[in-house]
Amino acid sequence: MTAPRIRTDDTAAVLDLVEDATRRLLDTVAAMRPDQVGEPSLLPDWTRGHVLAHLARNADALTGVLEGAQEGRAAAMYASEEARAQGIADGAGRPPRDQAADIEATAERFARAARETGGAAWGFEVVHRSGARFPASALPWKRLAEVEYHHVDLDLGYRPKDWPEEFVGHELALLAGRFAVAEEVPPVLLRVAETGAEFRIGAAAGPAVTAEGAAGDLLAWLAGRADGSALIVHRGGRPVAEPARVLPALPAMA
Repeated sequence: MTAPRIRTDDTAAVLDLVEDATRRLLDTVAAMRPDQVGEPSLLPDWTRGHVLAHLARNADALTGVLEGAQEGRAAAMYASEEARAQGIADGAGRPPRDQAADIEATAERFARAARETGGAAWGFEVVHRSGARFPASALPWKRLAEVEYHHVDLDLGYRPKDWPEEFVGHELALLAGRFAVAEEVPPVLLRVAETGAEFRIGAAAGPAVTAEGAAGDLLAWLAGRADGSALIVHRGGRPVAEPARVLPALPAMA
């Protein structure tokens, strides 16, 4: 893995990645059988249909936030958490063709809104449903993460190893930075096998467990898409036979 070649605030370049990721997702949906929509996804309590409906409604939500930034107003992603959940539930049972049409249409609306966003609007501070605040220029990357993570969650053959290099490099650094100040996470020193780059997560003091592996495997664990069994883990300088027993279980990020 080489160093990431784009910046997350390079909106034009990131939007190209979003378009490519959406195309891969739609290829997967096109190959789905109708009965697979109601089968479990990799996310607790969500079927594949829930994941697909969420991807469409998320595009709508981010489009609304972008349009608000264009007008200089802070727009909420969803009217409420209840409305968000209801929108997902309402769309979960649709057949693959309808799911794909919804995802494609909402993705095009998001891309159009992004193309119409210029200059000062990209610097407007927006608020994510999590409460996080960041400039609107981060929204295309947020959408990319949604598509890449949830494509894996469908459990239809797309795996973390299929994530593009640019996504893995930037997202690993972003998540490591987020977890670096997490008091609930025990200290772990991450080492990227390809580059030797290191990240320490967990705010607690004390000796850290060391986890080394390919950048994609490290990201899959940090993002809650793997248990870390693909990593080489040392504790107290000694190798750990079962890494998943030592590494903390992390929530699914998106």
